[in-house]
Order: sequence, then structure tokens, then C-alpha cells
Amino acid sequence: MSETIFATEATIRLAIFLGVLAAMALWEVAAPRRRREIPRVIRWTNNLALVVVDTVILRLTFPILAVGLAVMAEDRGWGLFNNLDVPVWVAIIVSMLLLDLAIYLQHVMFHAVPGLWRLHRMHHADLDFDATTGLRFHPVEILISMGIKLAVVAALGPPAVVVLLFEVVLNATALFNHANIDLPRPVDCVLRLFVVTPDMHRVHHSTDPRETNSNYGFNLPWWDRLLGTYIAQPAKGHKGMEIGIEQFRTQRDLWLDQMLVQPLRGPASGYALDPNSGLKDSAE
Repeated sequence: MSETIFATEATIRLAIFLGVLAAMALWEVAAPRRRREIPRVIRWTNNLALVVVDTVILRLTFPILAVGLAVMAEDRGWGLFNNLDVPVWVAIIVSMLLLDLAIYLQHVMFHAVPGLWRLHRMHHADLDFDATTGLRFHPVEILISMGIKLAVVAALGPPAVVVLLFEVVLNATALFNHANIDLPRPVDCVLRLFVVTPDMHRVHHSTDPRETNSNYGFNLPWWDRLLGTYIAQPAKGHKGMEIGIEQFRTQRDLWLDQMLVQPLRGPASGYALDPNSGLKDSAE
């Protein structure tokens, strides 16, 4: 079974990715939450080009990715769950929860460490918020994230099918919770008890540092609530809030070449532990 999962991983992930992306794009046209400020052709061409760059670099750098490592760990008896006699359903549930917690903690780390924030802020520098924002990550951040994920998989030893499921769900929810879609408010209130919704995650893309450094979850909303990083709504409302970060505000900053060099430009301000993050708001 593990070999089958490994062989079909790329096909499964690509099919679901394209299907969810198409669904979100159509939904954004039919029922947008916010007015689009930047022409879609500028943002989509550059954000999708970045996905290609990220994928090529990742494949050239790592000879094996998360699902492949899970298969290898299962064969060689590496990791916690490959050495514990527990029911399969326990391994599946606990593995999904711990993998999601690892992504949450990694996200917090990328906001807390200035050098990592330089990489991650490219994701926040998008001037609009839609499904392609969920794909916009610097290649070096992608490599670091994969290294962390591989370490977690090796230590945890989750079933390969769980790793594949987690990867598929993570990609799908990243597209969903970045989508510019107008969910009915009662639906959003119920849904965000179980999954991160676009209105919940949009707060995280506010230019207000207090809101930028909140709502770190991608799949599950529980870690933010349990660990005190949850903000229910933006101070200026979803239609009044400003998207992005203060440093990069021009359309030229949205081009692929500029995105790739953003970590080298300007100070690493606005990160979670930046002592100056609240000065502007205090002055106002």
C-alpha cells in the first residue's frame, strides 16, 4: 500500500491542487469578499510563476520528500508510531494533529525570528488577498519548511497515507483560507470552530502588526485559540483593513524578480518580537 501511495502522490496532489484552485477562482468571481485592487493578470502570473520556481528548486534540492520519507521510515522502523503498538486510527488522528501543530509552530517561528521573517514577509507583501496568495512563498522558506517537515516525519513515523492526506489537506486549505470569497457570516462562525476560514486568516494579512502576528493556523483553528494568538476580526473590518506590509506597496514589488530579492531589501521590521512594531499605532 505504501508503494502505491508513493507512486501516485504527485498525480493525486496535482489533480486536487488544480481542482481546488479552479473552484476558488470561480468562487472569487461569483462572490468576492473584497474589491480587487490590483489587476489579476499581474498577481496571478507572478504568483503562479513563483510556484513553478519553488517546485523546481524543491525537487532539485531534496532527493526525497515527506511521503517518500514516511514510506522509508515505515520500511526501516524509524519514528514513534513505527515502534508503538497502537491502533491505526490512533496513529492517524494523533499524527494529523501533531503535523498540524508543527506547521503552526513553524509559522510562529517564521514571524518571531528576524532572519526568517525576511523570508516569510514575501508571503505577506501581496497587495491583494486571494487563493494565489496561499501559494506565494519564497523558495528558501519552502526549503526550510520541507526540512522541518522531514524532521517531524522522521521523528513521528506517521503512516505514509497520513502524510499524503496531510499534504493534500494543507494545500487545499491554504487555497481555501486565502480565497477572496464571501462566506455567509453564520456559516463562517460555525466553520471556524473546525477549520481556518478566509475571514479568520485574512486578519493575519493585515498591515497592523498586532493582527499580522495572530491567527497563524492553516488547517485547524484550535492552536490559535489554545495558545492565545487568536483575533476574531480585524479592527477596521474586512473591507476597511489594509492588506500587506508597510515596506512593499508598489505594483512593481509584485513581480517575480522583486519577490525573490525582497529578503535582502530594507530592515526586518514588523516581526512578532520587533520592539518597534506598535510605535506607529501608538502614535496614531
